[in-house]
Formats: sequence, C-alpha cells, structure tokens
Amino acid sequence: MHSDSAATGAELQELPRQPLVAEAKLRPPHEAAELFAGHPPSVVAAALLELNPGFTQDILEALPAETVAALTEWVSPERARQWQCNSAYPRGSIGRLMEPVYATFRAEMTVGETIEQLRALVKLAFITYGYVVDHAGKLVGLITMRDLLFADKSTRLERLMLHDVFTLAPATAINDAMKQVLDRHYPVYPICDTQGTLIGLVRGQAMFEEQAIEITAQVGATFGVEKEERLTTPIGQSFKYRHPWLQLNLMTAFAAGAVVGLFQETVDRLVILALFLPVLAGQSGNTGCQALAVTLRGMTLGEVASGKGRALVWKEAWLGFYNGSLTGVVAGIGMFAVARYQENPDALLLGVVVWMALVGACVVSGLCGALIPLTLKRLGLDPATASSIFLTTATDVVSMGMLLGLATVLVR
Repeated sequence: MHSDSAATGAELQELPRQPLVAEAKLRPPHEAAELFAGHPPSVVAAALLELNPGFTQDILEALPAETVAALTEWVSPERARQWQCNSAYPRGSIGRLMEPVYATFRAEMTVGETIEQLRALVKLAFITYGYVVDHAGKLVGLITMRDLLFADKSTRLERLMLHDVFTLAPATAINDAMKQVLDRHYPVYPICDTQGTLIGLVRGQAMFEEQAIEITAQVGATFGVEKEERLTTPIGQSFKYRHPWLQLNLMTAFAAGAVVGLFQETVDRLVILALFLPVLAGQSGNTGCQALAVTLRGMTLGEVASGKGRALVWKEAWLGFYNGSLTGVVAGIGMFAVARYQENPDALLLGVVVWMALVGACVVSGLCGALIPLTLKRLGLDPATASSIFLTTATDVVSMGMLLGLATVLVR
C-alpha cells in the first residue's frame, strides 16, 4: 500500500476512497484524471495515495494546475514536495516512483533517541528502514528495525548502522533497475542523486507493478493497440486508438496484393499456385512472429546488449533456413501430390519451387522478426509499436513474391 497520512491526520484515512481507487486502476491516466474531476480534493488525494506512485504522477500531469494545487493541501508537505520532485523525471524511470523519506537520522544519535523519533514518524507513514544521513543529506548508513529492537538504548547509530547501502539512481530506467535488484529482494530501495543525497524511496512492490503493466501493454502494442487502452476504455476512444493502425495495415496489405498482380499471368497459367499462397504466407508469418517474440523478450530483459544485435539477426536467419528447409520438404511433397493428381507435367518442378520459396521466405521472415524491433529502437521508437503489422507485410510480400517469381522463371 502506498498511502501515508495527510496533514489532516487520521481524517484523510477515513474518506470513502476505495471504490474510486478500484475504478481508477482500470483506466489509463488521462481517463482516471477525468474520473477524479467529479470528486472533492480530499477524496481524490486519499485515492492518489493508494495508487502506484508512477500512476499517480501520470494522473497529476493530466490534471489542471489548480486542481493539483488543491490536492497538495490534503497531503503531507513531504508528499507534496515528492510529487514535485518526481515530475522532473521521464516516464519509465525510477524517479517517477519515489515516495518521501520520513525516517532520517544522524549518525551521532542514540538508539533511544531514534526510537522516540520513530514513535511520531510511524503516525505519518509506514516505516520499513531508518536512513542515516550527514548534515548535507547524503546517505551514509541504514538502520533496520530489528537492530533497534535488540540494541542498547545508549548505542549510537554510527556503531549500529549498515554502511554499505545499495541505492538506485532516479534516472535509471525501470527495466534496468529490475535487473539491478534481481538478487536483492528488499521491500524498499533508497534513491540517491549523483552527489549521494537521499531524495526518495521506491518500494519493490511499486517497481514490480509498474514493470508488469509495461509487459502486458507490450503485447497489444505489437498489433497497433495503444498502451493506454483498457477494457473500460469507451468505444469511441478505442476506435480512435485502433483505426489508424488498421488503415496502415490496409495500405500494407495492398502491397501484398500488388505482388500477386505483378504475376497475374503466372497465376492464370498455374492456378494451382493459388492453393499454396496462404500456406507460404502463414508459415513464413509464424517464423517471423517467433523471431519477433524472442527479440522483444530479449530487449525487455536487456539481453540484446550493444554489439549482440548482429549475432541475433544471423541466428534468426539460420533458424529460418533450417525450419524452412524441413517444412519446405513437406510443403513441396504436398504440391507434388496435388500437381500429379491434376496431371500437371511440371509436378516435380512445382514441388521444388514451393520448397525453394518456403526456405527463402522463412529466412527473410526470421531476419525481419529480429530487424524490425531493433530498427525501431535505433530510431528512438518503442520496439513493440505495430511490429506485427510491419512483419506481416514483409512476410506476405516476400513469400508470395518468391513463390510466384520462381514459378514464373522456372516453370514454362
């Protein structure tokens, strides 16, 4: 839970916010902001404190400035300052998820003094660790509640604290931060700037929640579905999100149709080829989708490091060759059997044409499945954005073009 008490104390915690929180979680940020517009600032503030900090930050940016100013009056000053601080960091960074630090202490303080200070702090927020900072605010140590419980009250924190504290930088991308904390399953992570100053905290739960949302949105993005679209998105808005991509898909489908048109004479002469056009398109499309899925997963997990993209592309090309060779044998035999049944004198040659076309189409599909997301990323775009649409166009054009082109050249 991400809530803390506001300046009004326990009163804020009693506000009827749970239905509003549940409804907001089903919406993208700008729609959640519209939902909050009809509620008083006190209820909205209480609801925002229950949401993932990153989601809260996105909602705040979608709200009018005067509304945000009204909301800050219903949360603690520390929380208001943290909202302002978080707004300086881009979406997808750790800085957007920060919560305020309440439990900060000096190294010269005793355990007894620290416990007395904690008695007041636990009324403001849920305290997991205590953080020891110097006079400049730089993090120098960490105190666990267990150590405070068993230590003598006269012991100074400098003797009790953990000196080697793991921290995260606010500008770190969430994907990169997840890799850093993979073997550090802490409930809370301190965030320090380049000078080592403690500027906020991030809860592990918030990081995993944000990452899960990003991963689930990636699937839809590959097919041209906006990441902000949810099940509760109004039909009109969903139409605006999806229709432009469908128009693009239609334009690219014309490219595949144009390829068939270029070889209309061959199709008229060898009508049997029409039976195998969807076979090649489907097989090469599946090969490309496999390469695309592996590439996107590797990019999400950070496995496609600098210099490894070329090796990935070659691997997918060879996999396309091997898979195309074996499936091409089956498809070629199928073409041979159908052609013989129709008493076509070029049955064997047609079988060879299908085999060659499927091998070539699968090789190109594997290349495209790896190259499309890598290229989108190099251009500064989301690698998942409509990747499937571009991939489908490439595989259709190549598979149909190869089958009809080879048939035109080899089968007279």
